[in-house]
Amino acid sequence: MTTPAPRALIELDHVSKFYGNIKALQDVSLVVHAGEISCVLGDNGAGKSTLIKIIAGLHRHDAGTFLIDGEETTLANPRDALDRGIATVYQDLAVVPLMPVWRNFFLGSEPTTGVGPFKTLDVRKMRETTRSELLRMGIDLRDVDQPIGTLSGGERQCVAIARAVYFGAKVLVLDEPTAALGVKQSGVVLKYVAAARDAGLGVVLITHNPHHAYLVGDRFVLLKRGAMSGSHAKDGITLDELTRQMAGGSELEELSHELQRATSPGRPDTDDTP
Repeated sequence: MTTPAPRALIELDHVSKFYGNIKALQDVSLVVHAGEISCVLGDNGAGKSTLIKIIAGLHRHDAGTFLIDGEETTLANPRDALDRGIATVYQDLAVVPLMPVWRNFFLGSEPTTGVGPFKTLDVRKMRETTRSELLRMGIDLRDVDQPIGTLSGGERQCVAIARAVYFGAKVLVLDEPTAALGVKQSGVVLKYVAAARDAGLGVVLITHNPHHAYLVGDRFVLLKRGAMSGSHAKDGITLDELTRQMAGGSELEELSHELQRATSPGRPDTDDTP
């Protein structure tokens, strides 16, 4: 008996977005399952930001279908997306650098204690919860009271991921989480991206780095000038081929030929003049 395929957490089917006569996104399809990482790759201007904004509820799509848990929907705003279990971590992270880690962890969703005019922030709960949730994700910070601005870029990304997991996200959208990081910090972030996947979340990883995508990804969607230039499962493509398609393939080869220095007839390749 064949086991039915699991229902996708979110599915975009031939989704398009237009700004007047400009086609920002055209006929893009994406499927995200629980416990999987779907990578969206493309250079600047490929349409990645527009795709993020549609999934996050910032913009409405103009054509195609957007399904959440199998139900066709149009998100009204980012709060609507959060209520449906879609959390987006943007590249700039939107943290308050001088506030402690625990304060940023609960920013906008602070628990309180007491009633009426005696209601105050439950600081103890926030500190303890932040510490335990970070440890659960394998993040051992020295002190959750330290300003989040003192953390490395990779550590701040990891706090944002743990926060999304704690607040019940089913789908985690990550906007270029390793773009401004070095090799070591990028590895740390990818480790926690994989941890979110292993916790049962569906992850959408937006990146322009095929090496990072291939390390953790299960599916790959390539965008070029707002349109899909490829869609592959991991077992259907190699890293070399993914990199070649991402780089433009034949276009890159043509550019390589153009940039090769031509050798004039009868002239040596090197100058042996002493």
